[in-house]
Amino acid sequence: MSPPHRFGDGLVVCQTRPEHVEELDELQRMVFPTLAADERFTAAHYLRHIELFPEGQFCVVDSERGDRVIGMTSTIRMDFDFAHPDHTFADVIQGGWLTSHQPAGRWLYGADVGTHPDYRRKGIARALYAARHELVRSLGLAGQVTVGMPSGYGAVKHLLPAETYHSELAAGTRSDPTISAQLRIGFEIGSLIPGYIHDPVCDHYGIVLALPAARDVRFPP
Repeated sequence: MSPPHRFGDGLVVCQTRPEHVEELDELQRMVFPTLAADERFTAAHYLRHIELFPEGQFCVVDSERGDRVIGMTSTIRMDFDFAHPDHTFADVIQGGWLTSHQPAGRWLYGADVGTHPDYRRKGIARALYAARHELVRSLGLAGQVTVGMPSGYGAVKHLLPAETYHSELAAGTRSDPTISAQLRIGFEIGSLIPGYIHDPVCDHYGIVLALPAARDVRFPP
């Protein structure tokens, strides 16, 4: 089990425990309000994640406010075919239970990352990615992989096709609230996946992102 990492003003990234799951349920609804209800994790799902792959579940708590849960990420291990990334979020989460987990998979697949709105721009997402990367190295994995939501696309979909939005992100000529933040962490941008997730904020698109194990991801100070 990875040790807790303290950063910022009393913030701690630690592995998810059963006492966190009710707050995580609430945080999911707060962070992903437009996501289809059947694609959000609940307290029961989080308990199962802990049983399935305990070392891959992380949350951030505010130790100065009674260990309030204010950030989270759920991960599994997978073998990933970058040449044919035609899966959906539903395929990955398997009804929320994450039973697509492959115990010998070579990649750490991040199902989600979320931060309480009151705690944004405090390094919480970076701390979660750093904790995930520490796990990648301790397990000898190839790296982290995820499919990010281009959360700015839904607002401009009437102006340009998703393929153009994706190519502009890859070229660095466009910024996206979610994808650009992940690219700054060190992720490499990959394929665009239509119909990946049921959320209008990204017009249901996802973008493959990979972070090789050799990259450094530092915890925030």
